[in-house]
Amino acid sequence: MLAQSSEIPARTRLDVSMNTPLIIGWGHTAFGKQTDRSLTDLIAQASQQALDQAGLEPKDIDAVFVGHFNGGFVDQDFTAPLVALALPELRFTPATRLENACATGSAAIWAARDAVASGRIQRALVVGFEKMTERDGQTIGEILLRCSFVAEEAQVPGGFAGIFGQIAEQYLERFGDQRVALAQIAAKNHANGVANPYAQLRKDLGFDFCNTVSDKNPQVAGPLRRTDCSMVSDGAAALVISAQPGPSEKGGPRPAVKWLSATQMNDFMPMRLKDPTWFEGASRAWQKGLGDAGLGLKDLSLIETHDCFTIAELMHYEAMGLAPHGQGARVIAEGLTTKSGALPVNPSGGLKSKGHPIGATGVSMHVMACLQLSHTAGDMQIQNASRAAVFNMGGTAVANYLSILQAV
Repeated sequence: MLAQSSEIPARTRLDVSMNTPLIIGWGHTAFGKQTDRSLTDLIAQASQQALDQAGLEPKDIDAVFVGHFNGGFVDQDFTAPLVALALPELRFTPATRLENACATGSAAIWAARDAVASGRIQRALVVGFEKMTERDGQTIGEILLRCSFVAEEAQVPGGFAGIFGQIAEQYLERFGDQRVALAQIAAKNHANGVANPYAQLRKDLGFDFCNTVSDKNPQVAGPLRRTDCSMVSDGAAALVISAQPGPSEKGGPRPAVKWLSATQMNDFMPMRLKDPTWFEGASRAWQKGLGDAGLGLKDLSLIETHDCFTIAELMHYEAMGLAPHGQGARVIAEGLTTKSGALPVNPSGGLKSKGHPIGATGVSMHVMACLQLSHTAGDMQIQNASRAAVFNMGGTAVANYLSILQAV
């Protein structure tokens, strides 16, 4: 039997000496069809906003981390250097691109956060961006299917909507017709999106429209209607992550947000290896993230979750523990996740209303949480918001990222 030692384990000693990363700046372009704007234009707008919010200049940034999926959406496939074209003062600043399907933006955030926490750098600029609308619908569908297991799933009709259409079909077959719940989620998120100045579709579509198949709301894949699917979009979002708060303003310290926990949990990619009605990787991410933060769902003021399709948000309710497996519909039926409910989910309108420019999405979700926690969210504001969770996933809950955040 080994003798007990009073010495602190080496890993713990390292943790104590690490920096505590803070989000001190955030920026966001409008999402939507940006035909007349280049990637560089979008990057410049979001990045400059984030720097201004942080009270910094480009020369204060030690490294740039870029989230850009691309996959063929634009011809330029070496895009980390575009940030220096957008902000020439960053010409000699290290810049690295990361990609992790629809969780690409969160992958860039994690890399920046780790670099700051290690002490290797003091300040990082994270920029997530995408231009999807330059390609035709068929090409977009083919590109998005590359987020699935191509060897087995590349021929699924309907693109990535087809993948989630199959998930929805199997969920409904097992647990009963949930299309009313899906329409309630869509209606909730579109109503929330009206207040979001960055959202692609700022229109309250109403439950009846979302629940009815029509010429304007056709069936897309399986039981999923157009209103059950997030929109193809262009846009950019940015964060400044720092080891120290930003310089004070005349009115006092600048707003800052810290992580209470940061979790990444992966799962198998092929659908045949998983229960399609249960996001186990997401569930494990939530269990670990809440555990690491020492919190329960009741301690959160709001959640921004990855509603690429309404069936995803429904299944996220179960993964995060709001309802048992197969009973997520009761969460939305009881109004728990509405803006006035006990735990608002996607008060920004989510991907459903805001749009889903792949590389920008994870960064955008963190920006939305920072606006809430700094009480600068305008008409989106959740009263007395103190803690927020951001859940961003890549693929069919393959790459799962969870941030538990709190205002400093």
